[in-house]
Amino acid sequence: MTAPADDHTPQALEDDNLLTVDGLALRVQVSARRRRFALTVEADAGLTLHAPQGRSAADAADFVRAHRTWLVSRRALRERARPLNPAKRLVEGEVFRYLGRTYRLAVVGDGLGDDRVRLVAGRLIISRALAEDMALGRAALVDWYCRAGHAWVTERLQPWAARMSVPEPVVDVCDLGSRWGAYRSGEASRASDHMSLGWPLFQLPMHLIDYVIAHELAHARIPGHGVRFWRLVGQALPEYEERRMELDELGRRMWMGEIV
Repeated sequence: MTAPADDHTPQALEDDNLLTVDGLALRVQVSARRRRFALTVEADAGLTLHAPQGRSAADAADFVRAHRTWLVSRRALRERARPLNPAKRLVEGEVFRYLGRTYRLAVVGDGLGDDRVRLVAGRLIISRALAEDMALGRAALVDWYCRAGHAWVTERLQPWAARMSVPEPVVDVCDLGSRWGAYRSGEASRASDHMSLGWPLFQLPMHLIDYVIAHELAHARIPGHGVRFWRLVGQALPEYEERRMELDELGRRMWMGEIV
């Protein structure tokens, strides 16, 4: 004989479901290997509840309520740190930054420009044909940042390499996504070290670009970001902590290539 079902049996949490507790919406991740509840505030300020298999929604809700103050405060911090990267339009007068200064876009008639953006008399010059094609116009602007940034950093690199007692690496400026820089050692292949800098970096003031250069050059001697790494950066740039915080704040406000 089968016993009647108990209508009051606690409902178990299900993986990838949404749990709402007092106005907080949390994505649920269930794992058989987990033994206790945990909470994560994601980079986009979303909330995730990590739960052991078989635990009830009621238990989860109690856990969330007990940690509500922490969740709300951490989510507020994430919200303040979320990228605010603006989109740009390829129109007359649009503002672009280079080395911390602002320059307005000038759209010139066909035949007066070419397939490259140029900086002339304090204006960024782009042809009408490029401005009317978002993909081509974006590519031309990124190409300009790569060319201008490479010319600038080539003059800046040797003094920093000497200051940090490392060989001067081959450098290029390219699209690194959301990263400001990357360093690749050539020791294994007996080639020169290679440092890449992201083109959006060159919108920032020069002292922040210098910080990124010093940061990447430190990787020529020390991989990773341990205590020895930051000590080396600090020897070359004692104010690196202030610059790192400034980079975090200004960097999330830079144009990353979106055209509308």
